[in-house]
Amino acid sequence: MTDDADLQRAVANEFSALADLLDGISEAEWDTPSLCEGWRIREVVAHLTMAARYSGDEFMARLRECDFDFTRLSNEIAGHDAELATTELVANVRSDVMRHWTPPGGGYHGALNHVVIHGLDATVPLGVPRRVPEETIRVVLNDLTAGGGHSNFGIDIEGRALRATDLDWSYGSGAELRGAGEDLALMICGRRLPAGRVEGDPL
Repeated sequence: MTDDADLQRAVANEFSALADLLDGISEAEWDTPSLCEGWRIREVVAHLTMAARYSGDEFMARLRECDFDFTRLSNEIAGHDAELATTELVANVRSDVMRHWTPPGGGYHGALNHVVIHGLDATVPLGVPRRVPEETIRVVLNDLTAGGGHSNFGIDIEGRALRATDLDWSYGSGAELRGAGEDLALMICGRRLPAGRVEGDPL
């Protein structure tokens, strides 16, 4: 998966798969705490799909109102838009806007990381089996390690070995952390996983 066309298809597939899964959960399950601290699944999905509801100009206007503090704006939008009907949130996930959206400066690599990680933030706590395609999670893992994406989450992986148990992927050397590709990606992003999902010294 090396060009934008392949990456865009992967992004679109991840949004479609997530929408299908969310379509099947109960209203009560939308209130399940996600892997993002302080956010339920509702807030995660509202955050994930901001671009489906706000144009670039609208988003920049809101960002100016928050003194260009992106974290503050993200929390405000997630908190407010989480109260939208779940059918609308699922429609946002399934929208053509999200299938072609890219974050400023991040391209389709950024979009793919966004939907994969936040999709897992929402689905892992539900205990719903969901596998990210091997080629897709490999791209995400490479972005988070070789690309230095881990530093955005305050995680240091230098001097550590990461080894996927469900695909041929590894990184680095040192004290080893083993787990499924999805779980390693979440650990690199600073998430706390349910017990027993990874083996070895935590990051």
